[in-house]
Amino acid sequence: MGDPKAFLNNPRRHRERRAVPERVQDWAEVYRERALLPIIGGQAARCMDCGIPFCHSACPLGNLIPDWNTLVAADDWQAASARLHATNNFPEFTGRLCPAPCESACVLAIDSDAVTIKNVELEIADHAWEFGYEQPQPPERLSGCTVAVVGSGPAGLAAAQQLTRAGHTTTVYERADRIGGLLRYGIPDFRLEKHRLDRRIEQMRTEGTRFRTGVAVGRELRADELRARYDALVLAVGATASRELAVPGRELAGIHQAMEYLPQANRVVAGDGGPAVSAEGRRVVVVGGGDTAADCVGTALRQHASEIRQLDINPRPPELRAEGQPWPVHPKVYRVTTSHEEARELAAEPGDPREFATTTVRFEGGAEGQVLAVCLAEAEPGDRRPRPGTERVIAADLVLLALGFSGPEHGTDLVDQLGLGLDPAGNFARDGAFATGTDGVFVAGDAGRGQSLIVWAIAEGRSVAAAVDRYLTGSTALPAPVAPTDRPLTVR
Repeated sequence: MGDPKAFLNNPRRHRERRAVPERVQDWAEVYRERALLPIIGGQAARCMDCGIPFCHSACPLGNLIPDWNTLVAADDWQAASARLHATNNFPEFTGRLCPAPCESACVLAIDSDAVTIKNVELEIADHAWEFGYEQPQPPERLSGCTVAVVGSGPAGLAAAQQLTRAGHTTTVYERADRIGGLLRYGIPDFRLEKHRLDRRIEQMRTEGTRFRTGVAVGRELRADELRARYDALVLAVGATASRELAVPGRELAGIHQAMEYLPQANRVVAGDGGPAVSAEGRRVVVVGGGDTAADCVGTALRQHASEIRQLDINPRPPELRAEGQPWPVHPKVYRVTTSHEEARELAAEPGDPREFATTTVRFEGGAEGQVLAVCLAEAEPGDRRPRPGTERVIAADLVLLALGFSGPEHGTDLVDQLGLGLDPAGNFARDGAFATGTDGVFVAGDAGRGQSLIVWAIAEGRSVAAAVDRYLTGSTALPAPVAPTDRPLTVR
């Protein structure tokens, strides 16, 4: 803690965004590159090095936040990078995509503005790549053990990198044509440019991790045969079963799941050709209130939609913490994403594109079976049923359903081929050490815990690597941010 009065003298400053009219004309990240560097030392100095740093417990990775804040304030970037990467394999991803529950738990946030932890983390990560601090770490010796990881999202990649560095020969299987999971095809480039993902994958290849794309385990390759070829198997397939909206008219053309729409847009940016679904010139209605819905809004803007509305069934959150969400919990408050900022500024009529406490009653179409309108109504508090007498109709040429995910896909035959169970929520059942009821088969990330944050996925990837290492060798020196428990395997 270099300056004990920095939190009083230095106001919180945010990372600078590019102007809206500029950034919606391309797919580059919305923030100006390295715009924080001139001020980041002063922002890091605001950290009070609390006696009990609640930011630690709020971060699933247990990031050493006061340590690297102090080092950045002292301009020791290499040491800060070492501290950051000691707990986080991919800070260049979390620094861009994580909602930062650590900032909600910052002691300053009790009655003031929290430290810009996420921005400091991102600047350290980018600095490390620019100055060569983040070098490949191949193992000194191989263990002779082999591990297959199914799924190449943040959980699978974190598990694979940890296992490779521990000396196990690790192969990642991905059903898509490129590595990255939702990082690749679910997150638009304006939030994460894919060259950053490619750079990290190349580092992992240099360390010894092997990648096989275009392989759908459970279909083209039987899962039980894969298990027989490796000493251990990690399932990190995510929770990609999209929730449906069972209302009249759902069968109309022009209504798509967000995860049908966003991957196609990402493929276009990657140079794979034109999309089957485009918002260009269309009146778009996005149904849902989370990050995926916001990504649909930002993508539709860049495709030059004529009009965009977003329907959120939840009431508008308060501007400040509600009494039932006291510090240090991560509160549900009114937030304006970069996509909503863009939609608000570019709309013909100023205002938030979101309509809160609104439920979808039905979709209406024309003679050719194309959606033309959405009938909506005010949602009753609590049960969310349509409030009588509040129905109205809005025009729509394209409807995007961003209602979240119900769990891992069960139609891949993984369950039958590996003899897996499902927990009461429909996720792959596992015990407190990430192990399933099938010997040598482990589950990590959203496939086991349900839809969650990228920081939880990385934490579980690191933890399952430690569990697999212990299974293979009898002990482990790998860190496990999600500590093993004696929780029994529960199968519905």
